[in-house]
Amino acid sequence: EVRLVESGGGLVQAGGSLRLSCAASGFTFDDYAIGWFRQAPGKEREGVSCITTDGIPYYADSVKGRFTISSDNAKNTFYLQMNSLKPYDTAVYYCAAEFGGWGTPDYWGQGTQVTGSS
Repeated sequence: EVRLVESGGGLVQAGGSLRLSCAASGFTFDDYAIGWFRQAPGKEREGVSCITTDGIPYYADSVKGRFTISSDNAKNTFYLQMNSLKPYDTAVYYCAAEFGGWGTPDYWGQGTQVTGSS
């Protein structure tokens, strides 16, 4: 059974940092692209960052230079380091995994709230 469990969300002042973690089980990162989406109140879910099966990271323009995605294959856990947080980063963040490619994830975590206060 595939499971993704996020942790690390919270309330942080603008300019602060948080690190989200996603503990994965039931699959290996060799075959799955992994990444993060977010959904702000009243808005559609949007892609934030991902790592392809080739190990190449991608970022949405809105987070480039501030967020970093990484993975620890030994722990089957991946991360999203978020620096210089802004109020518009406020959203529920979801980790996700997709077999082979990236676009329509096969599996989702339950979500974790990130709130950037001004």
